[in-house]
Amino acid sequence: MRYTSVLAAAALLVTFGCGGDGGSVSGPSGQSGNLNIRITDAPFGSAKAVLVTFSELAAHRTDSNGSKVSFPSGDTWTCDLKKLENNAQDVLGIANLSSGQYTMIRLVVRSAKIFFDSSSTSATPCARTIAEPAGAAFPLNIPSGEVKLLIPGGFTLTDTGATTILLDFDGAASITETGNKTYVMNPVVKLRSVQ
Repeated sequence: MRYTSVLAAAALLVTFGCGGDGGSVSGPSGQSGNLNIRITDAPFGSAKAVLVTFSELAAHRTDSNGSKVSFPSGDTWTCDLKKLENNAQDVLGIANLSSGQYTMIRLVVRSAKIFFDSSSTSATPCARTIAEPAGAAFPLNIPSGEVKLLIPGGFTLTDTGATTILLDFDGAASITETGNKTYVMNPVVKLRSVQ
C-alpha cells in the first residue's frame, strides 16, 4: 500500500511551521460570539483506523495572536480519521471568543498511528481517548505537527448565533509510506465550510 502526499488546496493556503501564538484577546466592543469547529475526512486507503491526537486548537483574529479553542474534554482530543469518512463529522473544539474578523485557524497534532488489521471500537469518531485496535499498527512520524489554515476573506464572529467551521483533515494527502513499513504524516487540512 502506498499513500501519496498532495499538498494543494485550491482556495486555501496551508503552511507548516513553529509558533508561540496563544492567549485570548478581548474585542474592542467587549462582545463575544460562539465558535464551533468540526472535523471530517474524505475516504482513503485500506487502513482500518488512523488515530490522530490533537494538543492545541486556536483561532486568530486580524488584531491578535490567537485565542485558544477548547476541546470538548481534556487537554488533548483524539479522532479516528476512518470514522470521519463519507461525510461523517464530529466536534473538534468549542469556544466563546471575542467577536470580530478571524483569518486563521491553528491546529497542532501531538501524535498519530495507523492500524491495518482492526477498526477502532470507539462509539464516536472523536473522544478524549480512543483505545488502540488490535493487530498491525505503525506510528506516523510527524515532521511538523502544526498546521496554520489561512482563510481567504476570513470569517466574522458575531455576538448573535454561532459560527460553525468544518475542517477536512485529508488523510490520503497527509500520509506517505516511505518504505519498509515506515509512514510519515504531514498534516493536510482544508477548509470545507463556514456557516
